[in-house]
Amino acid sequence: MTYKLPKKLESAVQASLDDWRKSGKVERLWRGDASLWTGADEGAWLGWLTITSSQLAQVLRFQRVAEDAKATGFKHALLLGMGGSSLCPEVMRLTFGKIAGYPELHVLDSTDPAQVRAIEKSIDPESTIFIVSSKSGGTLEPNIFKQYFFERSKQAGSRFIAITDPGSHMQQVAEKDAFRHIFYGLPTIGGRYSALSDFGMVPAAIMGVDVPRFLTIAGKMAQACGPEVPVEENPGALLGTVLGVLAQDGRDKVTIVPSPGIYDLGAWLEQLLAESTGKVGKGLIPVDREQLGAPEVYGHDRVFVYLRLSTAPDAEQDKAVERLERAGQPVVRIPVTDPYHLGAEFFRWEFATAVAGAIIGIHAFNQPDVEASKIATKKLTSEYEQTGSLPAEAPFFQAGGVQLFADKSNAETLRNTAGKPTLDGYLKAHINRLGAGDYLAVLGYIEMNHAHEKALQSMRHAVRNGKRVATCLGFGPRFLHSTGQAYKGGPNSGVFLQITCDDAADLPVPGQKYTFGVVKAAQARGDLQVLEERGRRALRVHLTDLGTGLKTITEILG
Repeated sequence: MTYKLPKKLESAVQASLDDWRKSGKVERLWRGDASLWTGADEGAWLGWLTITSSQLAQVLRFQRVAEDAKATGFKHALLLGMGGSSLCPEVMRLTFGKIAGYPELHVLDSTDPAQVRAIEKSIDPESTIFIVSSKSGGTLEPNIFKQYFFERSKQAGSRFIAITDPGSHMQQVAEKDAFRHIFYGLPTIGGRYSALSDFGMVPAAIMGVDVPRFLTIAGKMAQACGPEVPVEENPGALLGTVLGVLAQDGRDKVTIVPSPGIYDLGAWLEQLLAESTGKVGKGLIPVDREQLGAPEVYGHDRVFVYLRLSTAPDAEQDKAVERLERAGQPVVRIPVTDPYHLGAEFFRWEFATAVAGAIIGIHAFNQPDVEASKIATKKLTSEYEQTGSLPAEAPFFQAGGVQLFADKSNAETLRNTAGKPTLDGYLKAHINRLGAGDYLAVLGYIEMNHAHEKALQSMRHAVRNGKRVATCLGFGPRFLHSTGQAYKGGPNSGVFLQITCDDAADLPVPGQKYTFGVVKAAQARGDLQVLEERGRRALRVHLTDLGTGLKTITEILG
């Protein structure tokens, strides 16, 4: 790893490294000294520090489950999870692709009915092994995914695997329904730090990744981050110090620039950084999949991290990063030898996030505002179970198949600044709330597919170029378990544009009155409610016709 910073920031980083060296903070981290953070229960959440050695000691488990899936002739493996249970498997799927002789891995982490239906059409349930992944065993989404696909599979138990913490509700379900295997996480490892635990490695093994090799490389990074290594040579401590120090100086927008061959690593990093550090009004705001632009479209709130895949670099990316360096933007360069070195990056970034959290001064292992959204959603779905409908709501504006929703404060602000009470006026007034150091977050509760991502990417880049602010893009409800924490608990610098839609066709949830569409609607409404309770600048745009509506708002924001 190398980095190039303005002189003032370089001096601040060196001062912080000196403090870590003199105070023995790396050694204290490895000892689980909670006083590095807030003095709460942080020491109880450090099982990830030694996970590579414990996994390598029992690596035959992964080889056995891989051979079982291969010998049985499963063509597909479908992981059913959310957040920390799904993002690492998704990175592995998109990085390694289909490996000959092994099941093709798919990941479902959306309650959007169209998304569920698209996944179902992409597999043959009778030749699919289903992996239900839930640390707590009580998370809504994996449970309803399991209910849906279990009902659709013959001899279902033999086609299902559970990955969960010991004693969880999911363990009880798996035992009752005679699952093929049950794998266990460690209670001392939170979901977003669990990539190298069974939550990441069991799906990787089933899809044919050489898990012993992957873990061995990760183990070397763990050793390089060890307590006996000088802090300035410790790759995790060095990265964490740069991120933490720059955040304190106002450069809290961590812009992730991975090579195309490992592009999905950014989705995993989003959760790790945002959910770990974004709380009590502080934190890092990760910016993923924002295309690099000319230096003049960026403000003074960025740090760029270039994860360059040595075996397949991108020449245009190289040039764009060089231009940013020459313009004086802080740039961190991390060479990634090949895809198997993602294991090393998982550990490096986990360690770096813990260090950055200590510098920022937050609890790096809890997620209080994620829980707030879950509670709001639960209240709404419970009401649907009792009454058969969600609470009535009324837009403050509607025209041409588009409805706008906001709380009293946000709606009043937009009325006072929109000029004319039109869709164009309200949307532009909302975007004009962005100022220096702010960021836009586009939150799409719609099917995650190429066409929709293209439209939302067009919106974010138009705003980035026009306002010179950082932009984020998330698909709901998956972002609720990752960046949602920072959006609600981090610095109040976000302007949020939530996009919802009428579903063309819904899907039932077996055993429940509510449907997948109702769950998605409850999640979106709960999300907006908590954003508003936190005093965020938030607007919900509801589209009765998704295709036409997306085109309309894209044209307005472009």
